[in-house]
Amino acid sequence: MILNKQFRRKKSEVFGAGSLAERIEQMVGNDALRWYIAQIAENEIVIEATIDDQSAGRLAASAKDRHYPGKTVALSLVPTGVGCDIGGYAGDAAPATNLLAATVDYLVTNPNAVNASDFICLNNERIVYTDGFSIDLFARGCVDLYLPYANKVGLIIEKSDDRQLDVVFNIVNAVRAVHGVDIEEFVITEGPIGGRCVRNESGAFAGTIDNPNVLFNACEKLLSRGANAIAITSNIQDLPLDYYAKHFDGNFPNPVGGVEAIISYSVATRFQVPVAHAPLINVKQLDLKHNVVDARGAGEMASESGLACVLIGLRKAPQIAKERARAVRDIININNVLAVVAPATCLGGIPAIYAQQFNIPIIAVEENRTILSANPSNLMLDNIIEVRNYAEAAGVMLALKQGISLASIARPLKTLRY
Repeated sequence: MILNKQFRRKKSEVFGAGSLAERIEQMVGNDALRWYIAQIAENEIVIEATIDDQSAGRLAASAKDRHYPGKTVALSLVPTGVGCDIGGYAGDAAPATNLLAATVDYLVTNPNAVNASDFICLNNERIVYTDGFSIDLFARGCVDLYLPYANKVGLIIEKSDDRQLDVVFNIVNAVRAVHGVDIEEFVITEGPIGGRCVRNESGAFAGTIDNPNVLFNACEKLLSRGANAIAITSNIQDLPLDYYAKHFDGNFPNPVGGVEAIISYSVATRFQVPVAHAPLINVKQLDLKHNVVDARGAGEMASESGLACVLIGLRKAPQIAKERARAVRDIININNVLAVVAPATCLGGIPAIYAQQFNIPIIAVEENRTILSANPSNLMLDNIIEVRNYAEAAGVMLALKQGISLASIARPLKTLRY
């Protein structure tokens, strides 16, 4: 059963000597699919977690002692369902993502940074399109990322009427014909998956699944037929249409993103394959203030389904299980990471918290505002570099890559004297 829980603790119980990540992991327990620090008040810290008491297949291995020298990596986080000004809509973080990718050999990022339904902006081989569960394991130092030349993508389609299926298969065939993605296997579920929106107390969106076994049975069929990446398309229930309308006006978090994350986490946790979810049919019947929506959400509004970008992105998504990787063009792990880039108010997720443990700088982007409050001023981390925007973040990344001290290019420059 999937539950969304909030944990409230005194700051004195959480912050202190030793590993912040380990203390939070003990608090939320082994059944947590994911967690993040949502709010930090004067004397209290609030952590929101999604708990699945039937989760299976977690990896406890370590990649910390394996080294793949000569490759620079950045990890760019654009969390979903928390109202990111940049990346909280439909692929609107793609320009920033491609800019950051130009500074390193590989930029690991989550799908919603570049997903925009019929549109996706993966301009080069440097962007590593990685599901949230794999990012969390990568950031914990548990796994290598095996970068494939191509995956065989299997597609799960929630039971739907003929009109919706016509839309889906036209998209699938277009992606095969235009982008050359290997999609030969699909399963139409026998019943509904039942993905539902859930809004946490912080205002962030998460989700739950009514019938996870419907999803897992479909995955087993696809994997048995040779697929090694899973695309899922389904309808979302309990979608608050008034909130969704506000989202397209540019004033509210995407209510769909949270449940999409839970669906992909649930499958990736159990089967250790790349996974991404897309709405089967994009919602259009909304009471909008403007028929021409906020530019950041226009990709979704202009597309009938959310599926195309997911199929294209999964083609080269990294594998975390060596046995599922086929021909591999490269391998990276936590020892290659120069920095973690994230919105400045959203530094409480697993990758940012574990960055402290590995002495990896966190580049906090001020202009990418969110509804959360895990920011540099109250997190008490000593590895944060604050920047105004992604252009500055790219400059910092270049300095780190070249081994240039940031203090040496700032003024005043401290003079050392004996």
